[in-house]
Amino acid sequence: MIDWSIIVYCLIASVLFLTLVFSVALSRNRYDVIDIAWGMAFIAIAVVAYSSQPQYQLVSVQTVIVLLVAIWGMRLSWHIYRRWSHSKKEDGRYAELRKSYDKKPGGAALNMYIKVFLLQAILAVMVSSSVIAVCLVAPLPLSWLTLVGLIVWLIGFCFETISDRQLGMHIRNQRNKHTLMTSGLWKYTRHPNYFGEVTQWWGICIIALASPYWWLAIVGPVVITFLILFVSGVSLSEKRFEGRPGWAAYKKRTSKFIPWKTRT
Repeated sequence: MIDWSIIVYCLIASVLFLTLVFSVALSRNRYDVIDIAWGMAFIAIAVVAYSSQPQYQLVSVQTVIVLLVAIWGMRLSWHIYRRWSHSKKEDGRYAELRKSYDKKPGGAALNMYIKVFLLQAILAVMVSSSVIAVCLVAPLPLSWLTLVGLIVWLIGFCFETISDRQLGMHIRNQRNKHTLMTSGLWKYTRHPNYFGEVTQWWGICIIALASPYWWLAIVGPVVITFLILFVSGVSLSEKRFEGRPGWAAYKKRTSKFIPWKTRT
């Protein structure tokens, strides 16, 4: 039977952490600071889940999963922070939300807190289901699932890290101003960074299948895949680039999400 207290502790940790981030956002008058905190929220959840285990063992599936989440979260937060720190303006997505929420009961601040910060706190716990699933039980020994999941995670990590670096170099080059990034990993998928993020969570899920609560572990990657493909990530990027010079041709010849050979 599931120990719901662990899930509750993880939810409380996520809410408290993003509430703290919300106070920082208010002080800086920039709600887009939550993008930096997104990866760190998962680390907070993983640490709480790991600390709530019925038993501890250093060499275990639990330790491997928490380390993978920590590596992913720290890299993502650092990457977004570097980009955020060089921008003096709030991300356009949050600026638009601010305007729309200004007209709603409670104003922008309350609506931002409930509909953005609290919602993301809940979603972070849902995506972390693989971590929670393994921390609900006694330490699990490493197995072939650990190896397979680690390989899948590494593929995703390489895709996200390399594509972010390639895009960053493209943007910093003044000769590429107003041009699309279509080389490197971006030649095989229009969203290699998002593909990498999703793949990492599926890798973590594979490792977590060793838990008796394997069905809970599947929830996380399903949720993050849905969010990135249809709610944020891919869908928002596609809308933002629609109509830009070269986008139609790039869209026609390049796979939307899963890396594939270029179409002629």
